[in-house]
Amino acid sequence: MSPIQRRALLMRALALGAATTLPGCNYEDPNHPDLADDFLHAMSYWNDRVQQALFDPHTLAPTFRPDQITNPPRFNAFYSISQAPVVDPATYRLQLGGQIRDQTPWTLAALNALPQTSQITRLVCVEGWRVIGQWSGVPLSDFLRRVGADTTCRYVSFQCADGYYSSIDMESALQPQTILALQFLGAPLTPPFGAPVRLRIPTKLGFKNPKSIVQLAVTNVYPGGYWEDQGYNWFSGS
Repeated sequence: MSPIQRRALLMRALALGAATTLPGCNYEDPNHPDLADDFLHAMSYWNDRVQQALFDPHTLAPTFRPDQITNPPRFNAFYSISQAPVVDPATYRLQLGGQIRDQTPWTLAALNALPQTSQITRLVCVEGWRVIGQWSGVPLSDFLRRVGADTTCRYVSFQCADGYYSSIDMESALQPQTILALQFLGAPLTPPFGAPVRLRIPTKLGFKNPKSIVQLAVTNVYPGGYWEDQGYNWFSGS
């Protein structure tokens, strides 16, 4: 069976599973007040597994020309632009944890000294809007190998200066377009767009691109995420 046929079959199975399960749910059952939540959590978990099965780490997200970049760029966060955290680049340290051999914190200067890559890709928000931007930074796969991360682990997690947190699967972390972004539109990141370091992962929805990252960890324990713990699909990618 070809990859296209497998994807079509999985998508039909996804639709069929949702359609056949819904009629059997009684959301008003007083003896099972959490039935709806349980069902939705189960479907969300199943959707994550299907999306992960469809994901091909060797398939690249679309790239665009410089003249297609969205201008002006669009700010997005769970707070207003005036509340974006300001992190002092001189004292910034990226803390490392979990299954990483060398957990020495990284300065911004040290990150900038690593080999960089640039991409013009599209960020898609779960709310339905999308923008095209140019991001530059360190391939996350290169960084993980440099610090001795155990890439057989399942998850890479991120903690941010604004209290946000998220996590991604290891296959997506090693995808070549996933970067620790240090620049946006050809200049160092500014606070509204994730300074001093953000994750740029064009194969996932916008809320999986955490900004102002202060800690990165590798683990086999499910780390969750700010929105994921409120019901959003965890995988949320192509």
